[in-house]
Amino acid sequence: MTQASIIYLQPLFFLPISDILTALIGGGCAFVFAYLLTFLIGAFCRKVGWLDRPAARRVHSKAVPRLGGVAIFIAFFIASRLFYSPGPRLNPHVHELTIYWLLIAAGALMVIVHAYDDVIGLKPLPKLIAQTVAVLIILAPWGTEFNGILIFTFNNPFGIAQGAPWYLQPTLFLFTHDTMIGLIAIPAVLFTWFWIVGMMNTVNLIDGLDGLATGVVAIAALIITIISFVLGQYSIAILSAIFTGATLGFLPHNWNPAKIFMGDSGSMLLGLGLAVLSIMGGAKIALAIIVLGVPILDVAVVMINRIRRGQSPLHYDKTHLHYRLMATGLNTRQICLVFYGLTFLFGLLALSASVISADNGRTGLLDRPEAATTGGADQAGWPGAERRQRQLPCAGTRGQAGGKHRAPGRQGTRTGHPATV
Repeated sequence: MTQASIIYLQPLFFLPISDILTALIGGGCAFVFAYLLTFLIGAFCRKVGWLDRPAARRVHSKAVPRLGGVAIFIAFFIASRLFYSPGPRLNPHVHELTIYWLLIAAGALMVIVHAYDDVIGLKPLPKLIAQTVAVLIILAPWGTEFNGILIFTFNNPFGIAQGAPWYLQPTLFLFTHDTMIGLIAIPAVLFTWFWIVGMMNTVNLIDGLDGLATGVVAIAALIITIISFVLGQYSIAILSAIFTGATLGFLPHNWNPAKIFMGDSGSMLLGLGLAVLSIMGGAKIALAIIVLGVPILDVAVVMINRIRRGQSPLHYDKTHLHYRLMATGLNTRQICLVFYGLTFLFGLLALSASVISADNGRTGLLDRPEAATTGGADQAGWPGAERRQRQLPCAGTRGQAGGKHRAPGRQGTRTGHPATV
């Protein structure tokens, strides 16, 4: 067991120092930007009276600004423009930079629409429409295909080998086998919509206590950063580190007692970021679900119970886990620490799985078709991803394109546009 553990940790010692430094500096700058910008946003909100005032369904007892999401977005955008360098073009249609700008555009839309909701108020339908538009931006359906992110394949944990019955195939498809626009792609589009909108609303629904959603998302983003490094996806790791830093920079202001709330503008932005980075980085949807297992399960159980009672899934009540813990006598800070600890533990589980998977790739196990998709975890189904998983040369890596130097034996791997679960 000791020897196996040492083998599994080997990938961590082969990470390029230059990219680690870039991630640390970029994340640190994003932290500083978010921390300072939150002061400005808070002061502006107090000056114009854009405050979240105490009410029956609120936990706080005094008026608090709630546009912290604006500061997080601006900090992420500035830091990413300074430190994020996209990977190379892996096919004639998609560049990693395209995915980045789609994320920025969709994030800006979420911040603007939900900042209006935080200040003026919107009914659920307009907000759902805005979230759907954000998903369309991420899909980028122009020309004859989807140029953004589309989830259309699943790794089958019960798969045997190619040539077996469809339900025993290593990879299951949502009808379509490519990213071409057509009626056959509707199931994949719906699943992609469900993943992104679901993640946004999950973060929004756990944002019920000071610092809860902010800390949980920061830990999840940190795990995605580490996993992306382990998988050799260095540019995605840097972008995730910047996202982590921007989120953590807001946490000191949001820690109980909160001086400012992120509002729906912040929770939707953070949910969108996690949903896209977990696919964009090949950090794997299944692993992202593991990291956020407790919040996702909590939201699912609460919604199911509301439907069973004949209520809307969005009906407000205090049946979420954090409210139940509060009823037991725990205070806000203790509840946050419980959630942080659970998220961190699940994150270590996800990280262990990804490191083991990366190590198996080095030992040649992924060269066998039946082993390439085991475990039910998703791998990036973007052009070039199969070569990346098998540690084969991938055309257009930075080392070949004249970009940053890579450690010997490691490919500066990148992702393309479709993604698998």
